[in-house]
Amino acid sequence: MSKNATKPKESDLYLPVKAFLEGLGYEVKAEIKDADVMGRRGDEPPVIVELKLGFSLILLHQGVARQRITDQVYLAVPRWSGRAGWKAFKANVGLAKRLGLGVISVDLGAGPTVHAVQVHADPAEFKARKVKARKDSLLKEFNAREGDPNLGGVRGARVTAYRQAAEKCREYLAQNGPSKGADVAKATGIEKATTIMRMDHYGWFVRDSSSGNRGVYGLTELGGAA
Repeated sequence: MSKNATKPKESDLYLPVKAFLEGLGYEVKAEIKDADVMGRRGDEPPVIVELKLGFSLILLHQGVARQRITDQVYLAVPRWSGRAGWKAFKANVGLAKRLGLGVISVDLGAGPTVHAVQVHADPAEFKARKVKARKDSLLKEFNAREGDPNLGGVRGARVTAYRQAAEKCREYLAQNGPSKGADVAKATGIEKATTIMRMDHYGWFVRDSSSGNRGVYGLTELGGAA
């Protein structure tokens, strides 16, 4: 940003939003009691737009508070910048939709024109769409994991059901030496033992060709050390 550039103000959002609503046939006025922007069109319920320079908990609180007046409540923020900005904006639109709030972005570089405003969501009752595959994945991991080996809220490496299965295979090989995948699966109860050792996600397993039999796995130096 150049030294001569001025920092945008919330009021910079008003004229583009006003022009947009007027283009839809609304009479628009600013600062009507607690509402930043209010529009009227005939006998329809009023439209309220809350202006902010970015998404925040305060903005969401204001939007929810305005829903006591009308269901037609929008949150207006400047248009995002860059891929990271779009990702954050998209996530915030999803949150606003869950609250039944509309969202519009304003391109401040376009000036006070109708085309400076883009509607990303209209106010509507939100009904979450459940994704069965995700639920099934969570339940599968929950049921397969033994005990509770992780501490909630700690980021980084975590013990998964897959790792627990790999550890059982590693322990078996450490005690019994190179073995056929089928034997490891039978002894440990890990049905996918052969696949786990073949994929070798942790660098613990290696195919053992010394016996001349296919499907025999042993431990790498790393696996033995672990």
